[in-house]
Amino acid sequence: MLSLRHRRKAFVAAGVLGSGYFLYRIYAAHTQRISDLETQIDSHHEIDELIKAQLQTHFDNIQRISDSTTLPYAMQYLRFRISEELDLSHLTERLMQGKGQPNTLTPKEKLELWERLKILSMLWFYLLRSICFTRTALSLWAMTVLSLYIRVQVNILGRHLYIDTARSLGTSQVLDEAGPFDKRGQQEFLATADYFSNYGMSSLIPNMQKAATEVLKDKQLRDPFNTAQLHETIIQILESFMSMGGRHHWVSHLIPENAIVYKQLVTTSSNDFDGSALLADISKLDQLMAETRIVVSSDDFRNMAETSLQKVLAGLMEEVGTHVEGNPVLGVPLAKLLPHVARLGPQLLEEPNQNRYIQIIRSLPEVELFYTLLYANMP
Repeated sequence: MLSLRHRRKAFVAAGVLGSGYFLYRIYAAHTQRISDLETQIDSHHEIDELIKAQLQTHFDNIQRISDSTTLPYAMQYLRFRISEELDLSHLTERLMQGKGQPNTLTPKEKLELWERLKILSMLWFYLLRSICFTRTALSLWAMTVLSLYIRVQVNILGRHLYIDTARSLGTSQVLDEAGPFDKRGQQEFLATADYFSNYGMSSLIPNMQKAATEVLKDKQLRDPFNTAQLHETIIQILESFMSMGGRHHWVSHLIPENAIVYKQLVTTSSNDFDGSALLADISKLDQLMAETRIVVSSDDFRNMAETSLQKVLAGLMEEVGTHVEGNPVLGVPLAKLLPHVARLGPQLLEEPNQNRYIQIIRSLPEVELFYTLLYANMP
């Protein structure tokens, strides 16, 4: 059986090689196609028009790569990390303990045992409540933000690859200002998407759990809960988390501070990593990471993420409403609602092509417009 470290490295390697390979093939195909056409077109104006047409095709291809290659690998590893860090099985097993006790106890011993079990069960129920809501809020936020972030990353890299192609035609001084990115650099940049699951998660989980604990502190297990109250509770947890620290503190969970910090982290966490890579030129990787950080830190990205979170949460509440019995207005006791809340996290982290919540995000006009403008306006 693979060790946890090797399992993590296997996830990272699969994602890097898969997404990097497909991006590079798209790049190579465009380079060859334009090179063939260059011999047939002499007019500088006609070449520029060709580039504009090819740019739209390239943009469409980049979106498909993000959806079909890069995101599935990242979501698979994210699902693994959240289930590893917020495992509920030991809690549910603990709550079932005591049922198999031998029937040889005296009435007094049975009463004492029952009182102890009630206290332990109540404590475990409250812990289960905290973890259920933490896991659901974390899965909602992580799935939404990671899917949006990866598309930013792929669009930035795709645009740079296309600039390299356009430079070969010498069409513009602006295009000439960008430096080329080799295949290894492209794959290394895509690999930084796993920084979130590998390193950012360790600080994200305590912060989300702190937010959940604060919001839930006055809510008792017998309190009635309907979907509207559940919706409001999760919103409060997300708002509490997002308000911690500075306005853009959450960006540090997604993106390392710079390329040097990232390389150092990768070196110290991997026994077989070539330490000499730290001496290599990282200016290109640092440039890509800096551009990504600027985009993700923008108000436009934050607004898009908040809109996406709201729409996905609305979809979750529809799902809960179809399974929870009882009066939809009065609701059910929170204790009975917890199993439904616990099931939401895994649903949010399903494979992208089977994940209705990722489809909700992709179909939002605000999301489509954001990436169209991002791709068109990058330097």
